[in-house]
Amino acid sequence: MKPYYLDYNATCPQLPNVTIAMQDVVDTAFGNPSSLHWAGRNARRKLDDARETLADYFKVESGSVVLTSGGTESNNMVIQGMIAGSASGHIVLSAIEHPAVLQAVEQWSMRYPSWTYSLVKPDQDGKIDVQTFMDACQEDTRLACLMWANNETGVVQPVFEVSELCKDKGIPLLVDAVQALGKFEVNLSDLDADFVSFSAHKIGGPRGVGILVMKRGLKLESLMVGGGQERGRRSGTENVAGAVGFSAALGKLDYSQASGLRDYFERQLQQAIPRVRIFGQSHERTANTSMFCIPGLEGETLLMQMDLMGFAVASGSACSSGKREPSHVLLAMGAPDVQARSSLRVSFGEEDGEVVADALIKALLKVQDRLRRMSGRG
Repeated sequence: MKPYYLDYNATCPQLPNVTIAMQDVVDTAFGNPSSLHWAGRNARRKLDDARETLADYFKVESGSVVLTSGGTESNNMVIQGMIAGSASGHIVLSAIEHPAVLQAVEQWSMRYPSWTYSLVKPDQDGKIDVQTFMDACQEDTRLACLMWANNETGVVQPVFEVSELCKDKGIPLLVDAVQALGKFEVNLSDLDADFVSFSAHKIGGPRGVGILVMKRGLKLESLMVGGGQERGRRSGTENVAGAVGFSAALGKLDYSQASGLRDYFERQLQQAIPRVRIFGQSHERTANTSMFCIPGLEGETLLMQMDLMGFAVASGSACSSGKREPSHVLLAMGAPDVQARSSLRVSFGEEDGEVVADALIKALLKVQDRLRRMSGRG
């Protein structure tokens, strides 16, 4: 049985050139970049070069790039740093944000009742309305959060319009761009956002590495202190190999041409299973992403059966401590609970073709028939 990996939105296999670049750091630049001796200076040069490469790619100043452990930390840095810096305030965010944003806001609001927040729901196909989002802002709004592309549906959000309006109102904007990177051009000189988060492993870089790009002059209360690294914004010895690996991955993958395969897959899927519901089709989506549900089939069981057949796909549901929760994204879109629990997400790789899509549909039909027989509905 040939295995098929179709979960690139979760993580992308590390690229060979990234591994080579990181191994070079391990071999030749093993010093602490804060040390003044030759070994430390070697590491510092590698780190500075990687930061410059990252900054050039995103069209920002190198001093704006803060190295982190990934998108989750970057988002938490902004949210918790903003809350810690003021006694009270209000946050506006979309109801379809990644849990790294949603849970950070929810938990800190519980700790600090003087901080409140408003959740803005999308339309039924997953896109946030600009005016509705801005109408949720208040006089004491201290932060707005809107992701660039949704990790489940792939729907691209109106971050450019929102960033302009937030600037007019003087409201700092956090854009989670983790799913945007590699899917389309990400030029931060065109996006007037105050904070933008990225993660390396979505584009073939190493896991556990990310950056936060923040505008010059902005300050956050640091979550990690004790070393003063990253200009005092994030203490701790820098992950030099990780930063080099991230910089080596930039521009190597391009998912933008995958829309033809995604559209082919969805057409064939709808012909094979007419009752299937595909989410986000009426809006611009990341080219490699398709999220759908097959009525009558429980998502987690379907996911497990597909895994047994060699297909690595994702479910819209999340499991935590043995308790399965429906997709918060689909619920926010107004999807029934049963659909939010029975969804699957497929995210194709750059080199996948129609043969992969055909094999996936064939497997879905087999699993559907098997589950119907097991439930007595066959």
